[in-house]
Amino acid sequence: MTDVGQTRTPSKPAKGKDQGGNPVVRWFRALSLFVSQILDELRKVVRPTRAELTQYTIVVIVFVTVMMAIVAGMDFGFSKLVGLVLGN
Repeated sequence: MTDVGQTRTPSKPAKGKDQGGNPVVRWFRALSLFVSQILDELRKVVRPTRAELTQYTIVVIVFVTVMMAIVAGMDFGFSKLVGLVLGN
């Protein structure tokens, strides 16, 4: 059984590299680390070649055109159906 009457005293957080010191210095240190990590991630990005970029662009344009045609056909069909049902 646990004793309900006992209270815990919170332990103090361990003072690490980022815990103490001037808040402005800590903020700039955190900002510097953040920018450094962003640049590290950007170095890992693989950029497409011109041929790949052209191919991807054509695929997107064709896909969007097909989807527009499908939606336009459905819109036209539903409008005709509603017109028949409502007597227009």
